[in-house]
Amino acid sequence: MWWTAPAVRGRLCDVTEANSRAVQVLLIGGRAGVGKTSTAYEVSARLQTLGIAHCHVEGDNLDAAYPKADDDPAGTRLTEANLAALWANYAAVGHHRLIYVNTVSVLEPDLITRAVGGQAQVTGVLLTATDVTTRARLGVREIGSRLETHLERSRSMAVLLEQRAPAGTHRVGTDGRSVVEVAADVIDRSGWGGPLRP
Repeated sequence: MWWTAPAVRGRLCDVTEANSRAVQVLLIGGRAGVGKTSTAYEVSARLQTLGIAHCHVEGDNLDAAYPKADDDPAGTRLTEANLAALWANYAAVGHHRLIYVNTVSVLEPDLITRAVGGQAQVTGVLLTATDVTTRARLGVREIGSRLETHLERSRSMAVLLEQRAPAGTHRVGTDGRSVVEVAADVIDRSGWGGPLRP
């Protein structure tokens, strides 16, 4: 049986009303070391300050299983199924805005749209950074022997994302900028930063 905390129901709109609204999805993608996770948490914090209801899902967690199924080696179907399950719970308490963060999220708007019910207004934001910037950031994070491997993957992914990002994807640079500045730009691109209420 589904339960709804009174405090949550007090802030969110009626569930039936929310489920009739278009789902709004903000995709945040980018190469390793670009600042996706930090930016997404700051975006969420800013939206909370503005009183804008939303959910925040880190896509890397949705296929974190070993081994993966033989017929789903990349975990794509597992990701979609897990996101659909999470979204069903969020939607049940009235949410209609989703921040979804993953390296290749901007390349997968169809997958995300299916997972949230088949219809969504999707905004893709591709965070960018130079090799110098990502090396400095990954050098702090990756202290083991695999730093060079991570750097090469990051470089390759930057090229792939630039080539394949759909038309209309917003680019937001992170070089030499604070996470607060980057998050403000992302919110501007989302269109969620106005005086909106749940």
